[in-house]
Amino acid sequence: MRAGEYTSVELTAAVLERVAAVDADVGAYLTLMPDEALAAAEAADRRIQAGDAPPLCGIPIGLKDLLSTAGVRTTCASRILENFIPPYNATVVKKLQDAGAVVIGKTNMDEFAMGSSNENSAFHPVHNPWKLDRVPGGSSGGSAAAVAADECLLALGSDTGGSIRQPASFCGVVGLKPTYGRVSRYGLVAFASSLDQIGPLAKDVTDAALMLQTIAGHDPKDSTSIPEAPPDFLAKLNDGVEGLKVGVPAEYFVEGIEPEVERTVRAAIERLAGLGAEIVDISLPHTEYALATYYLIAPAEASANLARYNGVKYGYADLDAADVDDLMTNSRGTGFGEEVKRRIMLGTYALSSGYYDAYYKKAQQVRTLIKGDFDAAFEGVDVIVTPTSPTVAFELGDRTDDPLAMYLSDVMTIPANMAGLPGISIPAGFADDLPVGVQFMAPPLAEAGLLRTARALELELNVDANAPAKAV
Repeated sequence: MRAGEYTSVELTAAVLERVAAVDADVGAYLTLMPDEALAAAEAADRRIQAGDAPPLCGIPIGLKDLLSTAGVRTTCASRILENFIPPYNATVVKKLQDAGAVVIGKTNMDEFAMGSSNENSAFHPVHNPWKLDRVPGGSSGGSAAAVAADECLLALGSDTGGSIRQPASFCGVVGLKPTYGRVSRYGLVAFASSLDQIGPLAKDVTDAALMLQTIAGHDPKDSTSIPEAPPDFLAKLNDGVEGLKVGVPAEYFVEGIEPEVERTVRAAIERLAGLGAEIVDISLPHTEYALATYYLIAPAEASANLARYNGVKYGYADLDAADVDDLMTNSRGTGFGEEVKRRIMLGTYALSSGYYDAYYKKAQQVRTLIKGDFDAAFEGVDVIVTPTSPTVAFELGDRTDDPLAMYLSDVMTIPANMAGLPGISIPAGFADDLPVGVQFMAPPLAEAGLLRTARALELELNVDANAPAKAV
């Protein structure tokens, strides 16, 4: 576009045509914004012609539908917010718009970000662009599928227990969860406030770094926002991994991981060694408790955060209710889906009198032990490498009746959220003609090193060269 070979308007129109052609099969979007997108593209073209174009100026992007967009429906894929229109933009949305990015629409997701398959959307599931009978992962499945299916060039998701990295793995794209506090959560509809973090889904590591550079930084509107200014994430992106120490935790290669997934990830680790990285065996002994700990802390925080949806101030309300008790009971009973209700009940129980110390408090103590494992490990290694998910994308409907099996989909991504670490998933190869992701984790605020490691492996593997054909 800077060379004048084509315009943002032409690119945006092409993306909208692609959405019209394939999204009936994929289901990546809940709300499209064609008029707003083309108007933003025209403005971007004027900036490009004037020589005032930041890196993302004119680039079509998708936004997960839990990011507040002024004047545009924001549903969280829930009936309770089906017609909710926020009066303001999330900080990340404002930053992207200020940078000239073109918002195509709001992407589908698991309701209130609660799910690992994008089958919990109140409106329709998302299908994996590689095989349409497979899930795209969740909860940012719409964003990951949209990038994979060329329905946008970049997208934003949110990651509470793996909701960026796991769908990135399933859809064969790059997904980055920044350090907790690196990106403002102002305007993000909360699920679990001590775990939620916004991050990019992209075609490659460079694009993810560009998007992080745009959205990162302190925000006085978010009390958990880190005051430290972000570094230049692209400055050393292509410096390679010579001399880098890469930790491989034994606890992530255990029973339950599909053999082809393990083989693909171990082959990627060998390629890292060939690039000059030093591979170090490490232990993260409290990993086995991370899943149980997460499913006490996250539902407890969700129980508190979702108490505001009571049919009184905004969202769905049962206007035929006989009294206030019926109003709240009926509005929540009708507005929330089954998985959201399940987690609210789990969280309310964990916080209830007589159980708080036994469950929630103990879970927070174990969380400290999990973080301590990572702190100790990072004294001897620069990054940690693991599979992103124990499996490739499973079939739609395969785990909907088995919540525990569904929860195990995030067993390898949850620990980074518990410890507030940055993590990234990049494509490592394929198994059964479906993408396999490899995950890197780094110390807090070490996204630059994380991206540099991921970029080196991405260039070495060149996964796209041997990719099977997508369904769309």
